[in-house]
Amino acid sequence: MHEEQAVLGPPGPPPGAPDIAGYHRSALDESRSVAASGQGRSMLGVLFAFLIPLLLSNALQSASGTVGSIFLGRFIGVRALAALSAFFPVLFLLVSFLIGLGSGSTVLIGQAYGAGRYDRMKAVVGTTLTVTFALGTVLAVLGGLFTAQVLRWMGIPADIEGLAVGYARIMFWGLPIMFIYTVYTTFLRGTGDSKTPFYFLVVSTLLGLLLYILFIPGWFGLPRLGLHGAAYASLLAPFITLLLMLAYLHRTQHPLRLDREVWRHLGVDWALLKTLVKIGIPTGIQMITVSLSEVAVVTLVNGFGSDATAAYGAYYQVANYVQMPAVSIGIAASVFGAQAIGAGRTGQLRDVMRAAVTLNYVIGGVLVAFCYGFAREILSLFLTNPVPLDIAYRLLMITLWSYLVFGNAQVLSGIMRASGTVLWPTVLSIVSVWGIEIPVAYVLSRHIGVDGIWVGYSAAFVAGLGLQYLYYRLFWRNREHRALIPG
Repeated sequence: MHEEQAVLGPPGPPPGAPDIAGYHRSALDESRSVAASGQGRSMLGVLFAFLIPLLLSNALQSASGTVGSIFLGRFIGVRALAALSAFFPVLFLLVSFLIGLGSGSTVLIGQAYGAGRYDRMKAVVGTTLTVTFALGTVLAVLGGLFTAQVLRWMGIPADIEGLAVGYARIMFWGLPIMFIYTVYTTFLRGTGDSKTPFYFLVVSTLLGLLLYILFIPGWFGLPRLGLHGAAYASLLAPFITLLLMLAYLHRTQHPLRLDREVWRHLGVDWALLKTLVKIGIPTGIQMITVSLSEVAVVTLVNGFGSDATAAYGAYYQVANYVQMPAVSIGIAASVFGAQAIGAGRTGQLRDVMRAAVTLNYVIGGVLVAFCYGFAREILSLFLTNPVPLDIAYRLLMITLWSYLVFGNAQVLSGIMRASGTVLWPTVLSIVSVWGIEIPVAYVLSRHIGVDGIWVGYSAAFVAGLGLQYLYYRLFWRNREHRALIPG
């Protein structure tokens, strides 16, 4: 690896650039004068400061789904929770390419921001918004037309098919708005601004909870919409929040506000799109393979009846919180790694990685220990029937510890993604999922029942970390890494 001077922080605006009122500096700017001898400790603080809003954002996002699941389980019943659970892997599959595109835009925005190239940063925003909206529209039309066929292909239990189809169709039609809101928050984080997305996620969460209360049981004279009300709430909340966030960014003169320059860049910059696709397609493929594996897992689970499907849904509510630090720390490693590469300070990459791994085991370890101690009490918030409750409890006991391993792998892949290296990490992830998780889940489910499915998760996490580390150690860390911004 080519070593540069280990000084934190991207350069300021280029000479002659106008001063931007309300300019949101990244955490790296605030640590510009840190000496190399103390850099590891300072980077730990920098990452932690970035992580606090990001973790709170993810916690609020999960809380919204959690409260919604509690509402569904308590006000409608276990069939509604099972119907929502059956659709989740399909939705995750559909947004997988968006996740890849967002990942590519975060890397390019981070590198452009680190290099002080704000014109290219806004060009990335314009191209990504255009492609994102087009993708969301296509998926909305196709998904709305073939909802029932997809769910039947997954072997959805007959007693929840009607509920799941109605919920899924509403969610499909809202994909363009959901996509735009999601990708805009990734833009902001690429500059190291994790606070603004957090503030507006608070708004979105509170608004979503209010709409859940109004729509699901039909309070205050509104019609009782049940599970359909959950879908409407899930779409209206981010739509209203997106409008409020764009207005706030404009009023505060945020660097990524939707101004004339961004409007000018709407359309497709083919050089940028090529780079975005180069980074985003492998990441999107990785997410698609993970999504397909979840579809395969749900299909296996469905074979054990709606109690198992409901247990799987409750488990995912808890798993969202457990994996939250891992995913957030991986994002942080990618953001600050990209800024370091954009600024030409590749010597910071090892410090970013070490700090991120430390935070993964400290924060994740506390959360995993808490969930082990109170697993049954937590699951009882979603499930009142003892049969699915026992299934979900055994699932957590089998898998919880391995999310720390998953987090370590997220840090490694995040650091490598910051440089635009995504192909081999993606291939190795696919191997761990389809070469380990699904075969283990299938074989063990035939021998020890539904519990065998859960073992596949832990096996895949361990294999994934081993493969990622080998690639990082033998290949990636010995290369020279440069910024990828075209133009």
